[in-house]
Amino acid sequence: MNLPDVLRRHRLLAVVRADDPDAALECVLVLAEAGIGLVEVSMTSKDAAGVLVRARAALGPDAPLGAGTVLTEADVVQAEQAGASFVVTPGVVPAVAESVRLGLPALVGALTPTEVVAASLAGATAVKLFPASLGGPTYLSVLREPFPEVPFVPFGGVDTGSAAGYLAAGALAVGVGAPLLGDAPRGGDLAGLRLRATAFLAAVA
Repeated sequence: MNLPDVLRRHRLLAVVRADDPDAALECVLVLAEAGIGLVEVSMTSKDAAGVLVRARAALGPDAPLGAGTVLTEADVVQAEQAGASFVVTPGVVPAVAESVRLGLPALVGALTPTEVVAASLAGATAVKLFPASLGGPTYLSVLREPFPEVPFVPFGGVDTGSAAGYLAAGALAVGVGAPLLGDAPRGGDLAGLRLRATAFLAAVA
């Protein structure tokens, strides 16, 4: 899978984090039905591997499905075995080298120029700019000046009002968690999730 191409095509990566495995799976499926086809399941979710296995079975073999908050070599192996097609890390952690070894694309967390360099040298397929809200789209524009070839995906505080600004500043896609998911991962309102999904899709169109 060419992760930068997938990110550029979808423009929106939904982050699902839940203490209820059934609710997590429901969120993944509702997002897919609503048209958000690029999803990551955080490994901090309860039975994240089980959610990934069930999501992979439901979405089919070719759907881009990520494992998020991946930290260790064991996390990478577990994620791949569960059906993840890419991993997302909060920084340059041991998981990055393992993902490179396995040929699994990695979206690696960074904020500062030094961290962007470290992530790129470690083998990041793309850089997760986190928390993006600290500097907003203006910071991304400035950061891209010395790193024009680095594929950036802002995470953290991205909402429908700022998503287009990040894309205009050169982001391949934006990563969105709570502003999109709301209370759905806790068994909340799925109709509301569908409405927010529609709003976010319009924001990145």
